[in-house]
Amino acid sequence: MSTQTLIYLFVGLSFSLYIGIAIWTRAGSTKEFYIAGGGVHPIFNGMATAADWMSAASFISMAGIIAFAGFDGSVYLMGWTGGYVVLALLLAPYLRKFGQFTVPDFIGTRYYSKTARVVAVICLIFISFTYIAGQMRGVGIVFSRFLDVPITLGVIIGMGIVFFYAVLGGMKGVTYTQVAQYCVLIFAYMVPAFFISFLITGNPIPQLGLGSTVNDGSGLYVLQKLDLVLQDMGFGAYTDGSKSMIDVFCITAALMVGTAGLPHVIVRFFTVPKASDARKSAGWALIFIALLYTTAPAIGAFARINFIETVDQTDYAEAPEWFKNWETNDLIAWVDKNDDGKMKYRSGDAFTGSPDFTGETGKSGERLIANEINAASENEVYVDKDIMVLANPEIANLPVG
Repeated sequence: MSTQTLIYLFVGLSFSLYIGIAIWTRAGSTKEFYIAGGGVHPIFNGMATAADWMSAASFISMAGIIAFAGFDGSVYLMGWTGGYVVLALLLAPYLRKFGQFTVPDFIGTRYYSKTARVVAVICLIFISFTYIAGQMRGVGIVFSRFLDVPITLGVIIGMGIVFFYAVLGGMKGVTYTQVAQYCVLIFAYMVPAFFISFLITGNPIPQLGLGSTVNDGSGLYVLQKLDLVLQDMGFGAYTDGSKSMIDVFCITAALMVGTAGLPHVIVRFFTVPKASDARKSAGWALIFIALLYTTAPAIGAFARINFIETVDQTDYAEAPEWFKNWETNDLIAWVDKNDDGKMKYRSGDAFTGSPDFTGETGKSGERLIANEINAASENEVYVDKDIMVLANPEIANLPVG
């Protein structure tokens, strides 16, 4: 069975499961539609909350950011995790006790001010639309690769499926659908991580593998090897941060405050029977979220190592299949600056902006671009950071069937 057939089968079964659950648990009353009837078990609610938190930004983009930003990418781990802690400990339980479903309702009622409520609504809309824009791009990337369709069409397909089971099942259907989503997502995230960690370090636990030595006889630890390799290629050391303390503080604080106010997560604390259950579900959610968030740095580091080893100084004619697959999806590009047919990965941008393919091919078979070439850098490879998690098993050459 081919890889693409397996992909179609897995994706088809996954979405059939989601839609089936939505139909089976569809809302039968207004209360079930908005807050799932207030009868969700704390463990299930914790899994659903974790699935909410493990959105495209966390599941796809975070490890990619860490892979290319190194230490500087840790602000996203701290910001998003800290935002959940703020929400779970300082916001959601009190909203639940106060009896309001949204932050604007709480602010308007608490301060007896319609103006304050309107300001809160405006802030909430701004945060939500910014958040959704990133999520939709992630959806488009997933479908563009796995269903071999353009990113725009991938976004439309994803929106249609979510719209179907959200409208049909309401919060009750969405809750149990997200329980299934969490199981699928964490399985898809962790299993490749176990195997890749074992291949690179001999330790199957990625969190421990990140601090282990590499299986290449050098005796170097994973991060030591990354530092040396990247510095030889003109990059900064992977473990060195370029951001100032004030930058780290401000970015982390902004991410914490922004994510703490996400309405689709706040409403989760109203789907359990009582306030004590809301606290329990917050604890369970933190455990479920931690599985992904503690694995992301390892996935990022392993992906960067494998990417360099499989791409740099490789003849394009002998490039791995995954490289050309993602090139077809407009998310990887190569420019042969020195006309030697070899892909050279170095610091700096290969060209300006995202690839604008002309529809023609070069003498090595690569897709030609119309972008202005960056002559100041030796780098010839463009890669979209958002593909690293999805491409990681392919880059590591894991068996698929």
